Amino acid sequence: MQEQANTHRSSEDTAVIISSGFQIYRTRYQEITVGAKKRFERAAWLDAREAGHYRLLLYKEHLRSVVLHLTHAEVTLEGLHEDPYPEGEAFNWPQIKHCYLKLIENLPDRELYETFFNSVQRQVSKDKYVNNAHMFVESAFAEAALPLTTDIYYTYRSSGDIVQMIEELLNSFNFYLHWKDLLRDAGNILRCLVEDRPEIRVSDDLEVQMLKTVFYRNKSAYLIGKIITSKGIWPVALPVLINANGLLYVDTIVCDADELSVIFSFSRSYFMADTPSPAHLVAYLHTLLPQKTRAELYSALGFHKHGKTEFYRDFVVHLENSDDQFVTAPGIKGMVMCVFILPSYKTVFKIIKDRFEPPKKSTPEEVKQSYTLVKRHDRVGRMADTQEFTNLKLPRARFSEDLLNELRNVAACSVTLTDEHVVIKHLYTERLMTPLNLYIENERDNEEALKNALDEYGNAIKDLAAANIFPGDLLLKNFGITRHGRVVFYDYDEICYLEEVNFRTIPEPRTPEEEMSAEIWYTVGPHDVFPEEFVSFLFARPNIKKMFTEMHGELFTAEYWQQLQQAIEDGVVADIFPYRRKKRFARQLISEL
Repeated sequence: MQEQANTHRSSEDTAVIISSGFQIYRTRYQEITVGAKKRFERAAWLDAREAGHYRLLLYKEHLRSVVLHLTHAEVTLEGLHEDPYPEGEAFNWPQIKHCYLKLIENLPDRELYETFFNSVQRQVSKDKYVNNAHMFVESAFAEAALPLTTDIYYTYRSSGDIVQMIEELLNSFNFYLHWKDLLRDAGNILRCLVEDRPEIRVSDDLEVQMLKTVFYRNKSAYLIGKIITSKGIWPVALPVLINANGLLYVDTIVCDADELSVIFSFSRSYFMADTPSPAHLVAYLHTLLPQKTRAELYSALGFHKHGKTEFYRDFVVHLENSDDQFVTAPGIKGMVMCVFILPSYKTVFKIIKDRFEPPKKSTPEEVKQSYTLVKRHDRVGRMADTQEFTNLKLPRARFSEDLLNELRNVAACSVTLTDEHVVIKHLYTERLMTPLNLYIENERDNEEALKNALDEYGNAIKDLAAANIFPGDLLLKNFGITRHGRVVFYDYDEICYLEEVNFRTIPEPRTPEEEMSAEIWYTVGPHDVFPEEFVSFLFARPNIKKMFTEMHGELFTAEYWQQLQQAIEDGVVADIFPYRRKKRFARQLISEL
């Protein structure tokens, strides 16, 4: 009966099952996303964090449901039957794809439907087929989205009264909460605009566009758009916060593409941003952030699976239009990952090694769990986002011989070599950054660059800790520096929650023998960490050590870490801003808000 049920299911029925499964997922996704406004207005920061975590899990949950529906015609009380078609032979994927296209061609988020189809096809076929006849390796649509029937942004013009225009703008978003002082906010915005962008002349030709979508993340609601004058166009972002009395205020204005890029960084958690047409929203954002890829923008909006699709499509096109070879990544070789790059592409490729040399004690499965933890956690601008690929087939001719030898030696269980291809069983990709140890070595004679990098390094550790993350291995080589000068952590094999660590002060010796002993004479538990030791192994050069200690010496005390742990236990959600603190308005009044 089961074989007949699978065999006789039409391609049209299979297409309906896949599209309906995605629609159920999309509806739930939207419900969680729309709820961001209420969570923000209630200042329910822990609920917001949990909602982001749960929204990430939804995709896999609904994907599994559809795959089970397709591969198991019957479910009994005893459990699921074995899949009679373990390689998906019963499915005519070209025909199913044809039927699916008819179902989605007039939908405003049809590109997301394509990605879900790909996920289902890969699961059902056990990753066997990767070609455009069976799935959407390439999009079926020349344009990602249908034409709009209405604008996705509000438009404001000064008409001579710029303050009134700003007040109207801020009131357009219908927050339930009241504003602390709209006149003050308007004044702050205008003052900062003149200081930061003197080329923008406040005149009658000033026009402001603001997206109707509000971008919620952490404890902020971001209003995003552009400023248009006869002299040019500039991006603009207004972060809206809530004070202790439950009143709204604008924290700053960002009107620089580089600074806006940091807000949309790959090292930050995904926004809660409600939109029926993601493609149009991404297209608009791309006009503000032309250096961001579509993959990065989709991911930033929470569509991380479609971000992966866009990344892969871009990567395939790049391979077809380049001829350089994959080579081992610069820097100190890792003990857990084999890392390589394509010099012409701003991405790092990471494969878990077959075996880890001492002192590493983790397993490959534990490393995967660490990467999953980072994916689901609040990355607070300090942890690089990753994309995970299975059975990735790449042209062998594009690999240097040295890299092929390394893969044979350290990752033979994950890599299969044929005459034509390198097939990688499991791989992570991350945005390429300069390893912090290399950056500091290259800038060793540039005191200002060194100071900025070390300050960022300390801030990165502090931000991670405030978000309940302890990197485990704090060595400089495990951090990278972005083109914006931000320091980001990217080596996750020893990562853990801060609350799991036992921070201790090294005990005073009780006897002269203990004081002179070359060996540790006190007991050390598996989760014990002694911050006093950080200063000894993190920095070899005295001037670097001195510089860092002057800026972040509290990191070398157990008390600092214990206080953070207590704050986390008390449910405190730290303020971590994706812009420089000195940009915040009326800093002397912030504590009074």
